[in-house]
Amino acid sequence: MSTRPNASDGSGALLHPELLASADSHAIYRNGRRLDHAEGTSKPLRAQPEKQPRGAKVEGNRPIDQAEAAARFIAAPEHEKMHDERLWDLRQKRDREMHGIPEWEELRALASSIKEHTLVHLDEYLEQFEANAQANGIHVHWAKDAAEHNHIVHRILNDHGAKSLIKSKSMLTEECGFRHFMAAVGIEVIETDLGERIQQLDNENPSHVVVPAVHKLRSDVAAVFAKTIGTDPNNSDVHYLAEAERESNRPLILAADAGMTGANFVVAETGSFVVCTNEGNADLSANVPKLHIASLAP
Repeated sequence: MSTRPNASDGSGALLHPELLASADSHAIYRNGRRLDHAEGTSKPLRAQPEKQPRGAKVEGNRPIDQAEAAARFIAAPEHEKMHDERLWDLRQKRDREMHGIPEWEELRALASSIKEHTLVHLDEYLEQFEANAQANGIHVHWAKDAAEHNHIVHRILNDHGAKSLIKSKSMLTEECGFRHFMAAVGIEVIETDLGERIQQLDNENPSHVVVPAVHKLRSDVAAVFAKTIGTDPNNSDVHYLAEAERESNRPLILAADAGMTGANFVVAETGSFVVCTNEGNADLSANVPKLHIASLAP
């Protein structure tokens, strides 16, 4: 239970008042209103460099000891503080946007009812999607489990002579162990989402479904990039790091044989699917290579 001030009461109170940053020189305003996206809303969060606690230990098929991993993370005070501030900052942005739409509760209820209806009639909608997608020239494959999913994708890549694949963020492929499978059969997979790429270069699993590297300090990222893409280990400026990753990834994107995305929405009526992105990396993964594979889960 939290006793922090509520950011949704219209008073301007924030969960972390220091993040309001009313006089922040980094803030971007338009028509007298602070922008509520990207760097337009975030006060730069600072922390002292500290050794990064590693993620949960995976030991074969044994259950992961999440309590042990959490205890190690909490024992790193700079990481714990930054993680707390960053997530509250994200929550405040979400609340500001939510209450900027008067009918947000009605929209949420409508979305929930649509989802419930779709799940009840999922078999019908899947067949409808398949028929309409095929009419659009899309090849549809069905996989009963993770292993079959990975083998189908491998077969498609082999049929097209593809040896490298760029992909946007996909929790389905994470659950399928897709990247590890592809490495074992000689297919290079390059993550294009910034957070996922950080985690890939650090040989570490994502820690959050939306913000995969949320547990890292900027100094952690600087250390990872210095070891893997040759950046300055003493430069932890976020703009420098993001640009360095972009310059490192862009040639790999342009040279890739295939691209993979997930899908945020699948539309049975039209046989199409929608991918939402805030970085543009999914657009590149879907459109730059000649072959696009979409990994979808009902």
